[in-house]
Amino acid sequence: MIRPRYDAVVIGARVAGASTAMLLARAGLDVLVVDRAQEGADTLSTHALMRGGVMQLARWGVLDAVAAAGTPMISETVFHYGEDTHPVAIRPDGFAAGLYAPRRTVLDGALVAAARRAGAEVRHRVGLADLTADRHGRVTGAVLTVDGLPVEVKADLVIGADGSTSAVAAAAGAAEPYRTGSNGGTAGVYAYVAGLDPHVYHWHFVPEAAASVIPTNDGLACVGVSVRPDRFRREVRADVPGAWHRLLRQVSPALADAVAPAAVGRHRSFPGRRAHFRRSAGQGWALVGDAGHYDDPATAHGITAALRDAELLARAVTAGGLASYQAARDELSDDIFEVTDRIASFDWDLDALALHHRDLSRAMRAETEAIAAWPARTEAAA
Repeated sequence: MIRPRYDAVVIGARVAGASTAMLLARAGLDVLVVDRAQEGADTLSTHALMRGGVMQLARWGVLDAVAAAGTPMISETVFHYGEDTHPVAIRPDGFAAGLYAPRRTVLDGALVAAARRAGAEVRHRVGLADLTADRHGRVTGAVLTVDGLPVEVKADLVIGADGSTSAVAAAAGAAEPYRTGSNGGTAGVYAYVAGLDPHVYHWHFVPEAAASVIPTNDGLACVGVSVRPDRFRREVRADVPGAWHRLLRQVSPALADAVAPAAVGRHRSFPGRRAHFRRSAGQGWALVGDAGHYDDPATAHGITAALRDAELLARAVTAGGLASYQAARDELSDDIFEVTDRIASFDWDLDALALHHRDLSRAMRAETEAIAAWPARTEAAA
């Protein structure tokens, strides 16, 4: 049975929600985290972790579980600008020897397990019906849907980690973004392909289209193509598998040839969504992950941002207030958001795109340096 009161209730038990619940539970809070999906369910994802995300998983004591699940370590990333190739070695640091791109069934599961070990109560197939508030407008808890029935739970803080279409944001009056990207967002299609190099990220670009190869679990790589939303509507929506093959060949004939004889899984498509920032903290509520700040998938930074923001929120809560959370998040997000918006526009030639990627590298390096300066929050220290 769900108890009638908790210190914090987190709506959403994927990367952002499970991480936030874990950190708050390690800090001694009584935490309930719920998710409307079945435990272990997959979800749309770019999979790739950037340096800051790997660093946080390592410091939290979760990276070992990701590696133990057979997630291959990425030792190199290669940028392909048309026929020009630019390999970049991934240098080991004090946290990990490389990068990782786990399936979400692996990453979400590892974070949920860590949250449970920390003492959080985790319930799946439980949805949000509404928020409750006092006469002054302060959120006081949530009405959850359990087995089709409403269950009211009181909490000092309700946290929305329920994605870019967040029901918590809507109920708190924060659905309207205060800042958005300048374009409609990156649209795309991906499928899992066997037989490709398991240790190298590949990022392919030609004018008006891109493709990626992101090695993940079970000997598979997530092979994706991306375009503007208007092109997705014209060329992709009516024949998703066919468009995936055609766009792969347009972007990289060599990649299309490598994929052609391979076993290809089900295709997943995404029509694009405008990147945004929402007001993410108020009286008795907060937003984290895509619910508060949705990163365009053009730079595969969304998971890393969610892990980062989970720690920013947990640090603000345990410090006694939420006033610093949104400003700290926006400060770390701003440069990455701006350059990602330029890349997602597809309004570039290949020389300009290479400069955008250099700007992105600098922005992510600054983010990683900021994360490295935070106190460690491993299980041993909890």
